Amino acid sequence: MAEPIPPQAIAGAVEAVTKLGDEVVQGRFHVAIERMNPLWKERTAARMGGMEKLEKQLAGVAAQMVQQGVSMISFKPQGEPRAYEVSPGKKIVRENGRDVERMAFTKWMVLVPTVTRYRIMQQGNPRPLVIESTGFQVAISDKEKNDWTFIDGSGLKPGDLRSVFITLPQDMELPRIGRREIR
Repeated sequence: MAEPIPPQAIAGAVEAVTKLGDEVVQGRFHVAIERMNPLWKERTAARMGGMEKLEKQLAGVAAQMVQQGVSMISFKPQGEPRAYEVSPGKKIVRENGRDVERMAFTKWMVLVPTVTRYRIMQQGNPRPLVIESTGFQVAISDKEKNDWTFIDGSGLKPGDLRSVFITLPQDMELPRIGRREIR
């Protein structure tokens, strides 16, 4: 059932995360909302009391950042991505001259480590504070497509991902999350 994960699938995920980061750095936060993984978005919306409330809260993040003097300087993939097959399903394969239904994974899931830099203007301090944050994006696409959706890795635990993608390994480790001041 498991297939080797082709390098072009991993490269496609990294490229998609790069494009997502470029959009967000340019202030187009709505792209992050539009490209959020649909299963994850539905589940999050249900916990928050509906899709409208979720979208309103996510849209408000940009305004809060501006109000607090925070701007995103950069957002880039950095580090070694980890890929998994997820979403079991069926596919038709040709065996001995006839079509046979086989179990197969239908999606790629790639954990793409990222580094984001923020500039924070503090009241009474003419020099901005720069914070570097390490995190990751979870990129998901149907195998036969290069159309990636995302789950932000901040605050994510392996069990959160396994609750949606039940075939992930029990010993799965997520990329490191951290932050530090840049002087």
